Amino acid sequence: MLGLGCLNFNRLSHFHSPPSLQPSRSDLLKVASRRFALAINKTQSPLTKTQSPPTLSVDIDNPASVKRQLAQLFDVSLKKTVPDEEDVVPLVDACTAKTGGVKFGDYQCNNAMGIWSKVKGKETGFRGPPSIGQAIINNLPPSEMIDSCSLAGPGFVNVVLSKNWIAQGVQRMLIDGIDMWAPRLPIGRAMVDFSSPNIAKEMHVGHLRSTIIGETLVRMLEFTRVKHITRRNHLGDWGTQFGMLITYLFEKSPNQEDISEAAIGDLQAFYKASKLRFDDDPEFKLRAQQAVVLLQSGDTRYLKAWKQICDVSRAEFDKVYQRLGVQLEEMGESFYNPYIPGVIEKLDKLGLIEESDGARVIYVEGVNIPLIAVKRDGGYNYFTTDLASLWYRLNEEKLEWIVYVTDIGQQQHFDMLFKAFRRAGWLPRNENAYPKVTHIGFGLVLGDDGKRFRSRSSEVVRLVDLLDEAKRRCKIALLERETTNDWSEEEIEKTSEAIGYGAVKYADLKINRLTNYTFNFDQMLSDKGNTAVYLLYAHARICSIIRKSGKDIEEVKKNGFIVLDHEDERLLGLHLLQFPEVFEEACSNLLPSVLCDYLYTLAEIFSKKFYSNCQVVGSPEESSRLLLCEATAIVMRKCFYLLGIEPVYKL
Repeated sequence: MLGLGCLNFNRLSHFHSPPSLQPSRSDLLKVASRRFALAINKTQSPLTKTQSPPTLSVDIDNPASVKRQLAQLFDVSLKKTVPDEEDVVPLVDACTAKTGGVKFGDYQCNNAMGIWSKVKGKETGFRGPPSIGQAIINNLPPSEMIDSCSLAGPGFVNVVLSKNWIAQGVQRMLIDGIDMWAPRLPIGRAMVDFSSPNIAKEMHVGHLRSTIIGETLVRMLEFTRVKHITRRNHLGDWGTQFGMLITYLFEKSPNQEDISEAAIGDLQAFYKASKLRFDDDPEFKLRAQQAVVLLQSGDTRYLKAWKQICDVSRAEFDKVYQRLGVQLEEMGESFYNPYIPGVIEKLDKLGLIEESDGARVIYVEGVNIPLIAVKRDGGYNYFTTDLASLWYRLNEEKLEWIVYVTDIGQQQHFDMLFKAFRRAGWLPRNENAYPKVTHIGFGLVLGDDGKRFRSRSSEVVRLVDLLDEAKRRCKIALLERETTNDWSEEEIEKTSEAIGYGAVKYADLKINRLTNYTFNFDQMLSDKGNTAVYLLYAHARICSIIRKSGKDIEEVKKNGFIVLDHEDERLLGLHLLQFPEVFEEACSNLLPSVLCDYLYTLAEIFSKKFYSNCQVVGSPEESSRLLLCEATAIVMRKCFYLLGIEPVYKL
């Protein structure tokens, strides 16, 4: 577990003073989808790359998933094979190697051994897992999906899909659009709470993961057709530190009419200077404490200064959000001040509030330390604000799913918050029932020395500077390419931004969010390996192939047909068709890294298999292969969009 002090992600960074403010195939799939959801996410075949263990249970309807469609067929077979055994759920998973062709099969059903453990000793006629596996094959209903099945090892059923069925599936996507592959979440209103910097502090690399991961999770949920999703920025815009900041501001600009952005200047320097005065000057400290009282009591002059400081901070935050392509709805901590007394009163009436050493606390199951709702001096803290904000979100905004994206060090904080609400009866006891709340933790951003990422002067690196440096390096690399000699300055700028910002995002997202990652410009901006630069180049190459053909791709879609006679055509087509189930895995566990793995594998299959071995332009199979190029580009662009990366169409 990462320590709470390793990175400050702002929710826990300050305290508050008291506020004064024969059914059809489609029908069968719908019925089957929920039953198979958990089982097929957990299944692992011996040939499948090990994935991160599921951390969440999300009920997704995903009829486009090949895995789910096969699971339905095997469900029919299992009912005929062992009619007396209840609750036998098909265990189906993909078993295609990363960039190799079909070896034993495309998918595998692994029920035989589990069934044998149930029926062994019973008069079933089975002699072991292999005989059960063979019976499962024999009892499969006819399907256009399956080309052949074979038995391997102790009853594993390997399935080879029909190449014509794969081709038809990809072709349908080209005609109907990739949204036909979107799964559905049974949710009307959801919120992702992310970024959440503190007023009067610069956004730095520590905020990078929350902002990038949070935006990607929102886009993933949007793709599942959740009707209303809110991007919430829970700004740290209230607390005792504002007394210090306002007092220092008044010292610098006694005449409030002269207060401007220039008076505050560099936010980081302004905050440090005021903190130094607060720590070293007792008289200043006393005035700062009095300023808090005046601010909390609604003094017009102090409220105006508070707003001015907030406005300067917002302008700085917006520079970062503009570069990242993120638009958030702000609702800072101050918004919830009027709701705090009522929420505390409700909890008290429910018997949750206890007195402890002068403070008012809440105890929750499994944690020895209490949740402090009201401090000894009657003041409030971050727990208090989060109690009020969660109550508001559930009762006023009527949200069905709230996702909090912060560093993993705050896991216990949110665990206690959620347990307090369950104890109050404000959340279901079943953590997977709606309305539900989820904390999504992530690791630290490290430097090459393995320590918290900082500049050479040991200062925290400003996020604006970091993003601008990524763009600068990409611009230099672009200008060195002969192909960009005739580009306009606007094209150079936009492409530099797309690649530079995309590289920073992808370097973060490709890592399992629970782990730390090392920030390294050279690695993330490399055009080789699993980087955004490589992926964007691959996409640009596909677009170039289509342009060089001279064909109108929309006409080819109308009149052409996909044929998968070459093994690498088939491999590419299968991987494209697996996008819905991979996206489901990424969404079910809120793991963008799963989507990144898929995208990189897609680029590898296209570049090192299909493009290397299957001539496109000028070949007899040109129309079919152009359609495969277009399908690959469409899926790549959807992945780019979900990851918040702007695609590049030429290089």
